[in-house]
Amino acid sequence: MTQDTAIKLFNDKQIRTLWDDTHEKWYFSIVDVVGVLAESSNPQTYWRVLKKRLLDEGNETVTNCNALKMLAADGKMRLPDVADIEQLFRLIRNFKEKRT
Repeated sequence: MTQDTAIKLFNDKQIRTLWDDTHEKWYFSIVDVVGVLAESSNPQTYWRVLKKRLLDEGNETVTNCNALKMLAADGKMRLPDVADIEQLFRLIRNFKEKRT
């Protein structure tokens, strides 16, 4: 694992990240962030439901999410939805609004 693909820890939970040299920005696995925020045992399902709800509302942040290859827990390269820091802050704000 290089610095460009380092795993960040938040409250002892792993958040996969990837540095994009072309755009010069970090991307974060949305499922990992949602797992931390929701404290969910199944963050993939939680994100899928939240993503559908946001898409139905016309939320453009979700529309602009990309998928990038990241190492998954099973050791395989997967394509999780990712967000840059700006998109991530918007999603966190929406996440908090949905929970209150």
